[in-house]
Amino acid sequence: MNAGRTVFSQLIAYLSHNEFQKCVARYGGDRHHRSLSCWDQYLAMAFAQLTYRESLRDIEACLRSLGSKLYHMGFRSHVPRSTLADANETHDWRIFADFAQHLIRIARPLHVEDPIGLELDHTLYALDSTTIDWCLSLFPWAKFRQHKAAVKMHTLLDLRGSIPTFIRITDGKVHDVKVLDEIFPEAGAFYVMDRGYIDFERLYVFTLCSAFFVVRTKENVLLERRYSHPVDKSTGVGSDQTVILTAIESAKAYPETLRRVSFYDAETDKRLKFLTNNFVLPALTIAQIYKSRWQVELFFKWIKQHLRVYVLVAIVRKRLGLEASLYQILQILSLTLFERVPILQALQPPVSQNESGEDPNQLILFDF
Repeated sequence: MNAGRTVFSQLIAYLSHNEFQKCVARYGGDRHHRSLSCWDQYLAMAFAQLTYRESLRDIEACLRSLGSKLYHMGFRSHVPRSTLADANETHDWRIFADFAQHLIRIARPLHVEDPIGLELDHTLYALDSTTIDWCLSLFPWAKFRQHKAAVKMHTLLDLRGSIPTFIRITDGKVHDVKVLDEIFPEAGAFYVMDRGYIDFERLYVFTLCSAFFVVRTKENVLLERRYSHPVDKSTGVGSDQTVILTAIESAKAYPETLRRVSFYDAETDKRLKFLTNNFVLPALTIAQIYKSRWQVELFFKWIKQHLRVYVLVAIVRKRLGLEASLYQILQILSLTLFERVPILQALQPPVSQNESGEDPNQLILFDF
């Protein structure tokens, strides 16, 4: 029964407290930080993200105003900003990284049937990075330029459900292609990447692992055409060729044939060329696979503008069978966290008069 429980406590109930405590124990998270447990820290930061809090002072003031409700929300102690600041600085970040991976393992199967906009039975990943500017005086370790700090968030996104499966935070100077060394290709899966990931020695690892890549090529990549295959140019596909690398170092790094597909994108008025190690799918599907990488750009934009408990909400959305988008759900949660109603009722849109079967033009004969 959800009677008397806030929406926040019902939402948090979708988290496994036992799994979280395993992560805490793994790194001794609560060993020397008894004033604020890792769990209370997690709840405080989840509350902050869901309710659009902008500072530690803001978090403290809002939590203090809730008074006795804190216990019913799952908190076991008050959260002064100084204590929260200390916890954020000293608690081992790997606790929360491991728990995020636990949530990802739950979320991915729930989204496995999500459409991706093209006919593809394989898992499709998009790999990309985004640069996040920071203050150099506060984060000197993240020096990016002479007077500027920045970090890069390298992300491998499962495009079914837009669930991140790998995230690596580095300083802003780390080149994108180096992250390929940390990716373990999944046999049969497709990986779509932009030009920044052109490194034939690293791309050859995907072929050796029986995984497929689709990557936009650069103009200075030296290739020799071996075969040309027929194409339907009305679809936008300009050519479909089997090629080999001709530069000595590149050919040594990737000794097998590649497939080059050229495509005219009428929406952007651009001509694009892709390289792939898949010779089975139609050329148009290869172009559509690359086009699907726009989802990772949307993910970065969404994260930067609306950083929230992303994976938790993705799980709840599927478990409750909600049609609303993640963004819409978060907007609703920000206003209903402290309501004492069943979470499904809080997150479902109200039934309009037309949907309820009532005629909006029907005159009211009796006013009770």
